[in-house]
Amino acid sequence: MQTLYGEIEHVTYQNRLNGYTVATLITDDGPVTVVGTLLSVSPGDSIEVEGEMTVHPTYGDQFKVQTFNRVAPKGKAAILNYLSSGAIKGVGPATARLIVERFGEDSLEIIASSPLRLAEIRGISSEKAVKIGDEYAKQFSVRDILFRFSKYGISPEESLKIYRALGENAVEIFERNPYVLCDEEIGFPFVKADQIAGLVQGARQSDYRIAAGIIYILKHNLQNGHTCLPKDKLFAAAGELLEQGGDTLDRIAANLTASLRLYQKQIGGKDFLFLPDYYTAEEYIAANITARLHLPQSSLVAARQETEIIEMRLGIKYEDLQKRAIEQVLTSSFSVLTGGPGTGKTTTLNAVINILDSKGLNVCLCAPTGRAAKRMSEVTGYPAKTIHRLLEVGWDQNDRPCFTKNERNQLDAQVLVVDEVSMVDVKLFEALLRATPITCKILLVGDSDQLPSVGAGNVLQDIISFGEIPVVTLKKIFRQAGESLIIRNAHAILNGDNPENGQDGSDFYMLTEKTARQTADLVCDLVFSRLCKAYGFNRLTDIQILCPSRKGEMGCNNLNRILQDLLNPPARSKKQISYMGVTFREGDKVMQIKNNYDICFTADSGEEGSGVFNGDSGIIEKIDRKNGMFYVRYDDRIATYYNEHISEIELGYAVTVHKSQGSEYDCVIIPLFDTPRPLLYRNLLYTAVTRAKKLLIVAGNTKQISVMVQNNKKTLRYTALAAFLDEYEKKQQQS
Repeated sequence: MQTLYGEIEHVTYQNRLNGYTVATLITDDGPVTVVGTLLSVSPGDSIEVEGEMTVHPTYGDQFKVQTFNRVAPKGKAAILNYLSSGAIKGVGPATARLIVERFGEDSLEIIASSPLRLAEIRGISSEKAVKIGDEYAKQFSVRDILFRFSKYGISPEESLKIYRALGENAVEIFERNPYVLCDEEIGFPFVKADQIAGLVQGARQSDYRIAAGIIYILKHNLQNGHTCLPKDKLFAAAGELLEQGGDTLDRIAANLTASLRLYQKQIGGKDFLFLPDYYTAEEYIAANITARLHLPQSSLVAARQETEIIEMRLGIKYEDLQKRAIEQVLTSSFSVLTGGPGTGKTTTLNAVINILDSKGLNVCLCAPTGRAAKRMSEVTGYPAKTIHRLLEVGWDQNDRPCFTKNERNQLDAQVLVVDEVSMVDVKLFEALLRATPITCKILLVGDSDQLPSVGAGNVLQDIISFGEIPVVTLKKIFRQAGESLIIRNAHAILNGDNPENGQDGSDFYMLTEKTARQTADLVCDLVFSRLCKAYGFNRLTDIQILCPSRKGEMGCNNLNRILQDLLNPPARSKKQISYMGVTFREGDKVMQIKNNYDICFTADSGEEGSGVFNGDSGIIEKIDRKNGMFYVRYDDRIATYYNEHISEIELGYAVTVHKSQGSEYDCVIIPLFDTPRPLLYRNLLYTAVTRAKKLLIVAGNTKQISVMVQNNKKTLRYTALAAFLDEYEKKQQQS
């Protein structure tokens, strides 16, 4: 460890949330670039830092800070420079000059120990003097807090997050209950908090640990799609994790429900436990939907007349189920339209939108992802937005999404159409309903046989299984669509039948290989050579590899490494950057893996805007290492990223089937070999097949296709929405 002392000359970058800072420190030996958690440092600050000199591959020599101390500047000039910098809230250049003129080299000592003396200066009230003293003291108390947390192996970045959540008494609160680290605002994983708690005497024998463990298991299972867990299953997992008996767990769970940190509900004779947010979300959705169902409905006769008019106007003859779907939407305040590929879902939706638009109603279209919204707009001819953009997403101080549109500021919509609803989780659907006027007609569109949402809940399936909501499922494959073997095989898979292998000129092929290595070689040959020659596909923009898993030889992580070396090998002319062991270089295909509404883009038309969405695929066009930026082309626009956003992208030559939801590709390749058995199920295969528009190839161990087709056991999700819907419907009928 080395120690440097100097004055901050310039702050290049500072993250207000985690304190990460890049700054220039003027030392006796000259300027040094220092990087690390330097909370609230400003130009003019005198600091002492401990750490080590490193060489960054892009930015050169940097001093990586482990700890730092603010040192009071010495001499009138240095003190004036420090106070004038704005380092102390409430003190600007003019006030700084008055303080130094009055108190000279004792200025900082006066501020620290006798702040009321500042009121001797004209223009500084006693109240303002005390505030200046408090602000100065706060800077040094935070430094002390960071030092005290370091004894527990807690990093400066983590300490800062704890301080922001708990305030001045953060260390005392932590030492009474180390498991406070698991709270939402701080977000430590239970296992990490448990390790730290081992350094605090008696913490691991406390009730706090058991409570945190129970909550941790519920939070962990949100990742598996569960909004709640049966009490017996929760206690079985908690007993193993915490080495506690049922009586103790029951007592702590009762305390948690009494304090509203958990909710309990009986469903089908079994007790279920919930995190409060998810109980509230499912209950609200149920109450909102049942209220809508009992609103006055339009005349069926009028709806049939409007359907006939639109048939004549568009020159289309709708099938009976399509007519029923159109009439149902027109006469219902809340309805669902489902169906697989080629069943006329888009044609039906277009008829509905045309009729509602001709009646002068304000129709809003939305979908959960950017690609799904774009496709919805293309097939309907009407503008569509992501749900997040429709609700005008913002971010709170903990970097969590919050919405401008809500119950107090609702959408200006008379009809809301939501596509790809199978992808929508309960929290997002709750936010959407809260922002939608109760008089607004809602139509949900989706394919209930696709994979459920990545987030917790099973919204579309629960709504359909409720049985009281108008639902039309389109089943007939139209003649033109039926010419596609992709579409015929998708429906065969749904029916539990093995897909048919295509002949020359088909759009669906199964190519068998004997080993994983041969399968990888086949995939590479298809992408690099055969498909481009035979079909004229662009290797990067037209072909997408969809993997059941991230892991293994046929997982997208391994295939991305192989395909990157093949399709975009390193070269002196290509700049590159690395993150978490993955190299990204100019020319790489990448995928955005979270919604970011702050990333700016410039369209080819010159239009400027912001927003890149989860699932967007693009090409890295340029890496600017000098300025810490890179540029990604998404279709007709170029997005500007800073290096700190690199965690939001991943290589996109191969992606998981889950990540492909809401997207379509000209050509899809599905590699199968030694796929983990839990992933060999029907609706994962069905979802992958329905992503292809022009060509679908399954490569590898094609016997696994039969295993997937026969396994119709959908992933179990514990949810309560259907039970809440039943409950609220009964209340409506009794009222």
